[in-house]
Amino acid sequence: MIKQLLLASLGLLALAAADSSNPQPKPFDCGTDTAHASEDFLNTIQSLHSNQASGSPAARAALAARDKDNNSAISVDAVFHIVAKQDKKGDITNDMPQAQLDALNEAYKDYGIQFNLINITWNTNDAWAVGDKDADLEMKKALRQGTYRTLNIYFQTDLSGGVLGRCTLPSNIANGKSDTSVYANDGCNVNANTMPDGAMDGYNRGKTAVHETGHWLGLLHTFEGNSCDGPGDYIDDTPMEKESTDGCPTNPPKSTCPQQPGSDKNDPIHNFMDYSTDGCYEGFTAMQHDRMHYMYNMYRDGN
Repeated sequence: MIKQLLLASLGLLALAAADSSNPQPKPFDCGTDTAHASEDFLNTIQSLHSNQASGSPAARAALAARDKDNNSAISVDAVFHIVAKQDKKGDITNDMPQAQLDALNEAYKDYGIQFNLINITWNTNDAWAVGDKDADLEMKKALRQGTYRTLNIYFQTDLSGGVLGRCTLPSNIANGKSDTSVYANDGCNVNANTMPDGAMDGYNRGKTAVHETGHWLGLLHTFEGNSCDGPGDYIDDTPMEKESTDGCPTNPPKSTCPQQPGSDKNDPIHNFMDYSTDGCYEGFTAMQHDRMHYMYNMYRDGN
């Protein structure tokens, strides 16, 4: 009996060791929501959602942006900043930035948006690789390139805050503003291990950067507000969703707002703006396409 117990204990220890060497994917988490949005941004999405002009400058500008040709292609210059700790600088290979660019372009190609990688910077800095508060702003002031229409993504090996990524939402910074700290902060922080072939199992096909870039282009989470009532993400063709998705729950389908009217009662787990695993993502909706074009035309194009 003692021998059997000993063997069972050893078996459990072996399983624990195997689990620790191959940990389960962490749930996606992102540090972007309406709490980080400017008043101007909120007024704009409310005006676009209600299809009414309140008379405010934001409302008028939102409707003017809506009336632009949102079917014209958008070409976005991008700069990738690889920021690693000294002991992890070999974790990100030379092939990974191009693979990440390919993932971005594959995700956005059907929505009239493509990305042109104009530069890659490689940086070894233990503080910047974590990007906590002052170190993050210091890094961005030192590294940011281009104009307000240039997408800067900082791929950090040890991103702080317990998130896989976070990104700034567009604002009226470019309309005659001179707040250099806001301008310097513009862009996305992404855990470098989520790049294609990175170490983040379940989240290493480059889709975190796709999700964060959606914020940069003006989209909110599909579960914004965590409620079955209210405006949600201010886009009508994304089903209401009370809770973010963990993994890819297809059987049975995830449905957090089953009482909502309409034929689609299931949560939009395949939408890039949910928190699903990379293999679960499929695309955006038609109105999300329109919203990205509206917001780019209003806030970024020409600035």
